[in-house]
Amino acid sequence: MLGDSIHLNLRNPAALSKLRLTTYSAAVGHTEYRLKDFTEEQRTSVTTLDYLAIGFPVARNMGVGFGLLPVSSVGYDLLSETTNSQGQTITNAFNGEGGLNSVFVSVGWEPIKNLSVGVTGRFNFGTLTYERVQSVEDVQFGTLDRRESRISGFDVNYALNYTPKIKDKYTVYSSLLINTQANLVSKNSERLGSFLLANQREIETVDVNLDAVNLRNTEIKIPTRYTVGLGFGEDRSWLLGAEYSMQQFSDFQNIFLAQTNVEYQDASTIAFGGYWVPDYTPLASYFKRVTYRAGLRYDKTGLVVNNKEINNFGINFGLGLPLPNSFSNLNLGFELGRRGTTDQSLIEESYLNISVGLSLNARWFEKRKIN
Repeated sequence: MLGDSIHLNLRNPAALSKLRLTTYSAAVGHTEYRLKDFTEEQRTSVTTLDYLAIGFPVARNMGVGFGLLPVSSVGYDLLSETTNSQGQTITNAFNGEGGLNSVFVSVGWEPIKNLSVGVTGRFNFGTLTYERVQSVEDVQFGTLDRRESRISGFDVNYALNYTPKIKDKYTVYSSLLINTQANLVSKNSERLGSFLLANQREIETVDVNLDAVNLRNTEIKIPTRYTVGLGFGEDRSWLLGAEYSMQQFSDFQNIFLAQTNVEYQDASTIAFGGYWVPDYTPLASYFKRVTYRAGLRYDKTGLVVNNKEINNFGINFGLGLPLPNSFSNLNLGFELGRRGTTDQSLIEESYLNISVGLSLNARWFEKRKIN
């Protein structure tokens, strides 16, 4: 929702119209997971790049930004054991990895005072791999099913911000974001085979003729997402805001990787949050110049597994730490959340996400003066 003169807003391109300094932004995230079902519990962790971007003003009331942004990721390694009618143990191992990333270019412009518009063009790309390995007790050979999808495609996002002043001290922040439908192309391959359990050596594998079933190249449509935001605050001091988004995710499908126990329904997110700066002036003590942030959100993800909705709730807080003798800052973010359920033999996911970001500022194209 927000836009100011020294920070990049990667979700809202209209905010670039407020940019007055060249800004370099990068962040990494580390997440600790606790996974549990009805009987067991395990822990794991992952570290990722959150974003890498640069933005700069190109004219009065106009800014441009571009960079690299991860869109989604896949990473799991699960084991399931059942017993067949002969009393033999059947072991299924599931593995998935990969993800989608996007390179983007954004432009923001303020044609009328307090009214800004923006557009982002993104190219999305990535590879997803899935593998299922099955073995049966006292049977010498196991079977494997390995699938790979190489995905690419474009989408365009639009933004509109209206930020009128009240009594020259307070600001109303309102925004409308439209993430248009992404039409992605997935180039698929599948390999079936058997392997020797004693040493895991593959014995015989065959590439499935996906052309015969019209699955070599498939289309994935990510439905349009609409987001509205509203906030109220005092510049450089405090802000309270709320945001609501909706997406007709029931239209989504991936016919190549479809699962019989998975379906989709419309998704939505509601979030509340704000920030507070005790005293931004340079003469104030350091901790009075720190930006303190907090918020919460609830996601109806649109994913339904075994007839159970997979939803997410998160509480987050953060600090914007100013760096000495500059407009740059170090941003620390923390989120505690829970996703999923243990009902219907599903897995509940509790997580702690820690994000560390840098926002570095510089002045370009300024004529130097000698006193």
